[in-house]
Amino acid sequence: MTSARAAVRAGSVLVALALWQLASLQHLDARVVNFANLPAPTDVARATWEFLHSPKIGYHVKNSLLRVFIGFGAASLVGIALGVAIGRSKRIEDALLPSLEILRPIPGVAWIPLAILMFPSTEGSIVFITFIGALFPIVLNTIHGIESLDPRLVLASRSLGAKTWSILREVVLPGALPSIVTGLSIGMGSAWFCLVTAEMIAGQYGIGYYTWESYNLQRYPDIVVGMLFIGFFGMASSALVKHAGLWLMPWYQPNKGGS
Repeated sequence: MTSARAAVRAGSVLVALALWQLASLQHLDARVVNFANLPAPTDVARATWEFLHSPKIGYHVKNSLLRVFIGFGAASLVGIALGVAIGRSKRIEDALLPSLEILRPIPGVAWIPLAILMFPSTEGSIVFITFIGALFPIVLNTIHGIESLDPRLVLASRSLGAKTWSILREVVLPGALPSIVTGLSIGMGSAWFCLVTAEMIAGQYGIGYYTWESYNLQRYPDIVVGMLFIGFFGMASSALVKHAGLWLMPWYQPNKGGS
């Protein structure tokens, strides 16, 4: 990224903060949106400083990170395996895809009552919600990557004597990897979304629980602090997945589509 683009991006953030500060201080009431009770960026900055020095920050951050990475890790293994199986076999597709398509539109929050009933511990139910949130983007993008693979590559490999597992390892998975990485990145974002929702309802620690508790206690700046932490960790973890994918695909150059 050039210095000019970095300056534009930094400037846009500063302008947004300035407008937010002005609207909060002036108690702007635009009828549709009321800023009278919205904390100003300066209030959020003070609350962030206090949260960073709070003894509870370690519990909140550690619990959220553990939950999201355990759920995302399990969803990655199951999702890629399902996606490869469905993408490579019409019989498996006919057997599994209809059920997955029925379950896919159900939001994570709708799974919470069943998750509480199915799992004996709160932690298990929250990890399951996170798993569900990440699973479907990974499955669908893996299927797309497998089905988009040029069949001539597979035929050429077979004509050269490659066996099924060799074709899968050397041709199919590398060819589908860009789509798989995209699914993993989207799945990580979905995992955070579902995690926070589950923590608000069923958690005792975690960033989502901290945000909801702040609302109940009318600590409005702390609500924004929780939202910012969610955004930061979600962005950082998705970027980590993306960079790990690019490291696994040194041959792949994404198209930026412009200057």
